[in-house]
Amino acid sequence: MITQNNLARAVLRKVRVSPQKLNVVASVIRGMNAKRALDTLLFSKKRIANDVRKTLLSAVANAENNNGLKADALFVKEAYVGYSLKLRRFRPRGRGRGEVITKPFSHLTIVVEERN
Repeated sequence: MITQNNLARAVLRKVRVSPQKLNVVASVIRGMNAKRALDTLLFSKKRIANDVRKTLLSAVANAENNNGLKADALFVKEAYVGYSLKLRRFRPRGRGRGEVITKPFSHLTIVVEERN
């Protein structure tokens, strides 16, 4: 748990997208001003960008309500992705064999900080 007064975070858990695809969107907003990052995610063509935008909005709201930080001075300090569970499905193949298809899930954590 982050306990510093000028930091706030939001976590999106068990989202149905691979961590590699989610990390592409998360790497775009790392280090950006929070308002600019929200605008970038609004016009992104990636499917997962809307969920990342909601998580960033939640982190900004946490910063305002819980820590009393100003939304204009916030920037994205960290945006990192972690692995979650993998859903396994089987596909029939020739000669009576089966092939495993894995459908990965992932976690997203966004940390915002107030810039002086």
